[in-house]
Amino acid sequence: MSKKMNSQAVGLDIGLSFIKWLTGAENLHYGIWTDLEVTAGNLGQAQSVYTEKLFSYLPSGSLRILDVGGGAGETARKLIALGHQVDIVVPSPFLAERCRANAPQATVHLCKFEDFETDQEFDLCLFSESFQYIPYKTAIERAQKYVKPNGNILIADCFRITSADKTDKTRRVGGGHSITEFQSYLQASDITVTSSEDITTAVAPSIDLEQELFNVFGHAIKRVDGELQTGKPTLRWFLARLLRMILNEKRRYRLGQRLFEKERTSQAFITHNQYMIFALELG
Repeated sequence: MSKKMNSQAVGLDIGLSFIKWLTGAENLHYGIWTDLEVTAGNLGQAQSVYTEKLFSYLPSGSLRILDVGGGAGETARKLIALGHQVDIVVPSPFLAERCRANAPQATVHLCKFEDFETDQEFDLCLFSESFQYIPYKTAIERAQKYVKPNGNILIADCFRITSADKTDKTRRVGGGHSITEFQSYLQASDITVTSSEDITTAVAPSIDLEQELFNVFGHAIKRVDGELQTGKPTLRWFLARLLRMILNEKRRYRLGQRLFEKERTSQAFITHNQYMIFALELG
């Protein structure tokens, strides 16, 4: 039996290769664009400003950090360079491989955070754009399990202001947990919010830049498709059939939106989302 293509891994590989070509690093996170012109050439700098902002919330001293959903390992690499010890939990085999390549001194755990087990204790649990993919109660409870008493949790991620329409095939920009539900949960817990910061407007231009880049690829695809339609219709039919085999209707619809439309904008992001940094201290 032939092995099913992992479209997610292929997409990540292509995306990371492009980002590394553009910025020199394999960062998957938003950038902070305050005082920066929103251009592809400034993406790397905007992402560096984001990382500096994130690290400004770290407690002082050398820390043992649990990096949940550590992307391609770039954040862990920078943390290690600052003298911290880092364990990375990542569910993707492809990203685990990139983490080992980019942060060879980190310990990489290939699993979902929900399935993660260790007898180690950590000073801080970091969720940098990974918190939204885990039920927030589960994320906090499991972080409490592995973080030392009076230790810290640092969250930087997108939260929802309004509820998405589940019947709509379109997906609102950003996503994430309900900000009001999460704040209510924190207020009812014994966790102390030592700092919180709304950086929505500072990161929102990342959405416009991302959409522009997708539209560039979409324009190229339209040009190629037009040439195939007139010159090689059989090949065009085969490629269209292959796409239907790889992606279901919902994913094809979303991909088409990303490539050919312009509904994902910074203003839509600001309307429906808050990008928050929460520094939490455990009791």
